[in-house]
Amino acid sequence: MTTTDDTPSGETAPRPDVARPTTPLPSDAVAAAARVEEAYRTGVPCAPVRDLLPPGDLDAAHAVQSLVTGRRIAAGRRVTGWRTGPASPAPPHRPGADGPASGVLLDDTAVPDGAELPWGAVLQPRAGAGVALVLERDLGHERHTVADVIRAVAFALPAVDVYGSRIRDWDVTAVDTLADNASGGAYVLGTRPLLLRDLDLRTAGAVLERRGEPVSTGAGVARLGHPLHAAVLLADALVRRGTPLRAGDTVLTGPLGPLTAAAPGDVLEARIDGLGSVRAAFGPAGPEGETR
Repeated sequence: MTTTDDTPSGETAPRPDVARPTTPLPSDAVAAAARVEEAYRTGVPCAPVRDLLPPGDLDAAHAVQSLVTGRRIAAGRRVTGWRTGPASPAPPHRPGADGPASGVLLDDTAVPDGAELPWGAVLQPRAGAGVALVLERDLGHERHTVADVIRAVAFALPAVDVYGSRIRDWDVTAVDTLADNASGGAYVLGTRPLLLRDLDLRTAGAVLERRGEPVSTGAGVARLGHPLHAAVLLADALVRRGTPLRAGDTVLTGPLGPLTAAAPGDVLEARIDGLGSVRAAFGPAGPEGETR
């Protein structure tokens, strides 16, 4: 595959926002997608979907993810980028199914810094402090280098990455996580962009605080030695899936420390050395006191 970096300035080629199946999906994938979509619709976590899919079949899980997110896009949502999953990438299982667990970012999951995220909008929320990269160039090579990613990044921002599982009690395997859009929930970005040349993301320390008390700590080195390394793997994997990263995309490179379970009324603030801070505010529980 050739790079898409040569698209003329001001022009954007039509993007495949999710990989569209070229043949009808098997009934098991359709059933798994229906289970995840029911959890989205009702706000009630569902049983794992791995019982509906061939054991360990990550390609089938990707198909479920594409079906669910494709329907959300058809309903009017817009792709704003991609995230890596909450866990570090596992070794590849086979060609075409390697790379980090990845999920699509949609416009309705972006929350302004400090704005209230209604409780229940994300099921079983867990949050982490992370680094967001905003691209100014496409990443369409079959194999990327760190230099390619650096060249493509316009700026970096601090982020609170809010993961949420539609799977009851977070009873997930890699198949469940991929099918459930990498356990994607919401994301909050800081508003002070910084150039990569002014940052040392490898050594940058991160802390996530709840009302001033640290609840999670970490550093950039926790993301495969550097957040840019996670971005390289993500870029390669998405090209293989036919959904390359594009100019304007936000890339969430993953949490720099352990995830923290959020509770109604929580205000979680991420502070990353050299990059600044950002807050995720969760609304109160509903009148019945439910805590999804």
